[in-house]
Amino acid sequence: MIVPHYEDLERLGHCLSALEAQVGAPPFEIVVADNASPCGSDAVERVLAGRARLTIATDKGAGPTRNAGVAVARGTILAFTDSDCVPEPGWLAAGVAALQTADFVGGAMVVLVRDERRMTGAEAFERIFAFNNRRYVEELGFTVTANLFCPRTLFDRVGGFRNGVSEDLEWCRRATSAGYRIGYAERAVVGHPARRNWKELVRKWSRINAETYALNASGTGARVRWALRTLALPLSIVGHAPRVLRSRAIGGLANRVRAMLTLVRLRLWRVVDSFKLLFRGGS
Repeated sequence: MIVPHYEDLERLGHCLSALEAQVGAPPFEIVVADNASPCGSDAVERVLAGRARLTIATDKGAGPTRNAGVAVARGTILAFTDSDCVPEPGWLAAGVAALQTADFVGGAMVVLVRDERRMTGAEAFERIFAFNNRRYVEELGFTVTANLFCPRTLFDRVGGFRNGVSEDLEWCRRATSAGYRIGYAERAVVGHPARRNWKELVRKWSRINAETYALNASGTGARVRWALRTLALPLSIVGHAPRVLRSRAIGGLANRVRAMLTLVRLRLWRVVDSFKLLFRGGS
């Protein structure tokens, strides 16, 4: 199991406890790849408390950090999650079993919030719209790296994660282009905390926008398509508003109002940010 980490010791501890509690799984090791956290390796080792092996990734970014974890891993199957995630007890067993019918696998994601009755706008929005990994796998052909399983031999053939792009999407594109089949493991469930506030949501989408631009906006034609998609973003508010009203992922009128306001605000913010990327050339 490969766990990239950067300066989030409390959540790393929760993640390791969840990984230790895996049931019905084959023998496993846990590798924590730390991206040179300012807290220092001694602080990380104290959280690990012998539960995992630590390796330090000096190149910044989630992709290089995962690659550093893979480099020291000894297993024949690689299971990726993130240090802020909480895999359910049957996660590893279900993901490994799913590799019998697919070449590499993405599992189910659930969005965790602090208070179901009173979510922030960011939490309510993410509970509805974030981490629809079934759709990512079955319709778009990729899985988030917070819940990815693949044989070590496949990973070595496809190569490591790239930095500066949406590494999950880019890696899965390379794998499927090489002829490997992706599958969905419904019972391999990972909980991921929702972004709690507007600042965290903007930080997430700034990264996603920049990585998506780097991956998809090379050349004049691609930049024109980027501009057209950006102009269409406000229309997606109308298209997605019914999801907010009907979704069973949240309850209560107040939560729906906050989700709706965040939907409008974020889509309009993305228009501005996307055009900034276009005019700056992604820098």
